[in-house]
Amino acid sequence: MHSATHDAIDAVWRIESAKIVAGVARMVRDIGLAEELAQDALVSALEHWPTQGVPDKPGAWLMATAKNKALDRLRREKVLAGKLEEIGHDLQAREALVVPDFVDALDAARQDDIGDDLLRLIFTACHPVLSRDARVALTLKLLGGLTTHEIARAFLVPEATIAQRIVRAKRTLSEARVPFEVPRADALAQRLASVLEVVYLVFNEGYTATAGEDWMRPALSNEAIRLGRMLAELAPDQSEVHGLVALMELQTSRAAARLDARGKPVLLPQQDRGRWDRLLIRRGLAALERAAALGGALGPYALQAAIAACHARAATADETDWPRIAAIYDALSQVAPSPVVELNRAVAVGMAFGPAQGLAIVDALRDEPSLKGYHWLPSVRADLLARMGRRHEARAEFEKAAALAGNARERELLLARAAQMGEDA
Repeated sequence: MHSATHDAIDAVWRIESAKIVAGVARMVRDIGLAEELAQDALVSALEHWPTQGVPDKPGAWLMATAKNKALDRLRREKVLAGKLEEIGHDLQAREALVVPDFVDALDAARQDDIGDDLLRLIFTACHPVLSRDARVALTLKLLGGLTTHEIARAFLVPEATIAQRIVRAKRTLSEARVPFEVPRADALAQRLASVLEVVYLVFNEGYTATAGEDWMRPALSNEAIRLGRMLAELAPDQSEVHGLVALMELQTSRAAARLDARGKPVLLPQQDRGRWDRLLIRRGLAALERAAALGGALGPYALQAAIAACHARAATADETDWPRIAAIYDALSQVAPSPVVELNRAVAVGMAFGPAQGLAIVDALRDEPSLKGYHWLPSVRADLLARMGRRHEARAEFEKAAALAGNARERELLLARAAQMGEDA
């Protein structure tokens, strides 16, 4: 029977699981084994807390239990190997042996070590040796504390598929002997890019779902922001980390205004800006300032955040500084060129300098293979055609975009706009 104690355990696990897995992984040097031992600690909590009560420091209790289970495992392995004297992999493991009380275990560890362990866990879960899908699933499982069922539901795939991805990811990391460490020097930038990509992928899937009935999945975007903030605390000297946090917070500030009372999407120009979250906007602008204060040229995430900041600062849609946005997109196309960036630049150019100039950019992208099934290409083209008075062409483009859209809410919106072209023609 479910109880308040079980609710408390669920809440503590969601908050503490990443720290526990990270702390144990530093001892056993295997993420799969670390997660298994952390789960064993969770089972112990489910067995003891309902009768003994929730400890004063539940996270410390779970951490100490998991570490002691890890030490038992290491001890058995060393006995088998005939090397009893080499029980621990590091000083932390040996210190845990003399901690007599679960409650004091976390206090006995240095907070810096916990931060370092989390950073190691993030970089390991997002290692480039894994596929993008595997990185996303493993990150949400280990760092987000989401269950396999929750991840599968969020991405609209069978639970067995997510389970297989996670199992294979852990096996791949083990077989590749990926070290449980933060990469150094030149390798750091490459690996950090992989980490940020995973967090942003999770955010985007929550902010605008690629498929299904719901346009947004707030749980995913909120989880990405939590991961981003965690990363910003652990790597405060990395400009792009703050840039990504700024981007996600500024984008999320519009969440309440992105749906109407019936749950239908509301596009940016029609949104009630009074419903935008001013606290998130202030936080996002502050994160963007931190990114800029670190010096050097802004990276792709910070530049996108600067674009979002232009929208956040505009009291009305008409006050949006579109020439500045177009200029930032010019910079972004130099730093991170891609067909999608070019398509977004077309929107900004069309708003700043007229739809004909925007359409010229879009038409140059019509044969781009990577955009062949991308519904936003005909959607942007349709909007520009409509503004030029070419409504019959716009209608056809909106219908084409609707046919390509995987999300039901987006499809409804595009079909409604197509119908409007006929009504206004």
